Amino acid sequence: MSDTELSIRPEYKSKAIRSYVIRAGRMTAGQKAAFERWWPDYGLSLFDGPLDTANAFGRVAPLVLEIGFGMGDSLLQMAQQEPDKNFIGIEVHPPGVGRLINGAGEAQLSNLKVYMADAMDVLEDCIPAQSVQRLQIYFPDPWHKKKHHKRRIIQSGFIDAVHGKLEPGGVVHLATDWEEYAHAMLEVMTEARGFANMAPAGGFCARPDYRPVTKFEQRGERLGHSVWDLLFQRC
Repeated sequence: MSDTELSIRPEYKSKAIRSYVIRAGRMTAGQKAAFERWWPDYGLSLFDGPLDTANAFGRVAPLVLEIGFGMGDSLLQMAQQEPDKNFIGIEVHPPGVGRLINGAGEAQLSNLKVYMADAMDVLEDCIPAQSVQRLQIYFPDPWHKKKHHKRRIIQSGFIDAVHGKLEPGGVVHLATDWEEYAHAMLEVMTEARGFANMAPAGGFCARPDYRPVTKFEQRGERLGHSVWDLLFQRC
């Protein structure tokens, strides 16, 4: 195995249950080259421990943390649209990470960093308390079979951990196109201590302007699929 292959493996530590499956996938030549060219600029390591965000970004700014950004198109767009904010993405899928950092490098972005590691490990070991203004998780794996529901990332223990990472008034923004999961997430968030639903009627919210409509979402809309957004604020 080459040094390059070793360097782009997701960092992980032993845990009993994971909320994801590592899918190595096939990377394009451009995505592979992106790791060699851009990882030193955009990559963060789980094993460096607690993150000094001011040092990492070279400035103090509101922090947006996205878990599971997929191929990274929407996260890249948000970082471009909101240059006043710092963005950190967490993803275990190497092709998506390669695509994102390649796009960030080409756009010469300075407000985006990436972890290729398990989200819970990053939250526990790297993200400072009360440092995140907005935490976003869009279209997480619904693990639709009941026996796999324990693998869903949106569960009470995870949300309890998230609460301590949000600054007062910080927001958790969730989105899914799986109706049953949408209601399950709403139940988890409603029962979580220290959060208030930002929807006027206490249910789901309209999509905020800052969340781009992905190609996946556009395709779903053409097929008649709905998308549910949830916005909860730390009290």
